[in-house]
Amino acid sequence: MNKNNVMIIDGMALLFRSFYATAMSGYFMVNSKGVPTNAIHGFIKHMMTAINTYKPSHVVCCWDMGSSTFRTELYDGYKANRGEAPIELVPQFDLVKEVVESFEIPNIGLSGFEADDCIGTLARSYSSDTEVTILTGDQDMLQLLDENITVLLLKKGFGNYAEYTPSIFIEEKGITPKQMVDLKGLMGDSSDNYPGVRGIGEKTALKLLQQYGSIEGILENLDSLAKGQQSKIRDDLEMLHLSRRLAEINCEVPVECSLDQAMVNINREKVMMKFTEFEFKGLEKFIS
Repeated sequence: MNKNNVMIIDGMALLFRSFYATAMSGYFMVNSKGVPTNAIHGFIKHMMTAINTYKPSHVVCCWDMGSSTFRTELYDGYKANRGEAPIELVPQFDLVKEVVESFEIPNIGLSGFEADDCIGTLARSYSSDTEVTILTGDQDMLQLLDENITVLLLKKGFGNYAEYTPSIFIEEKGITPKQMVDLKGLMGDSSDNYPGVRGIGEKTALKLLQQYGSIEGILENLDSLAKGQQSKIRDDLEMLHLSRRLAEINCEVPVECSLDQAMVNINREKVMMKFTEFEFKGLEKFIS
């Protein structure tokens, strides 16, 4: 990799993944103060495995700042299918940021926006003259793929990634990363709880986009579509446009983090003090 390579970490994705990896078996790693630490412990392993594997020159970590965002204002059903965070995870949201700070890694987040929007904004701003790698478990990030932007999707275990570049994405999906927003507009997203066009699934949506390029292209050629598809799209036109807005990562959020602030500069002693405070064992080997 070239001299400047920024890794942007999707903090929420890593923390949730780490929590559920052990919580399923009821293992929350409670310290002597009675605070659960399983999610933070797994988060550090994921973060440091990726940093040690890809050796970025700069690292930034992005977070959601509460559940109310411009998307919930646009559509009150957005993510409404998700319950409250588990009680064992709640105290770990703030504590994990303390740990990230001990690594001298900036925590970035902005009220009213999701971590995705902060990641998209920073990725765009860095990518004009720097290689960017986004570490996440969230497929929505694939829409950000670009000449200088690579996405690493976490797979099962530690250190296993599906590595995406624009060409790998195009080969796999048959559409460009930019068209992914229109794909989600058409088919919706059950995990984020917006429907898209009812009755149009991924297969049909991909076929339509490969043929007509975009939602606009499809609407201009609506009369050429099968009668069933025409009526589905006409019936859900408003939701189609709304779903696309919900799917699109906002890359113009007022956040910034200079590369100087994000330079990898891990002070082992400082990190070890934090590990001692949290009573972490077995993590020293991740810090050279």
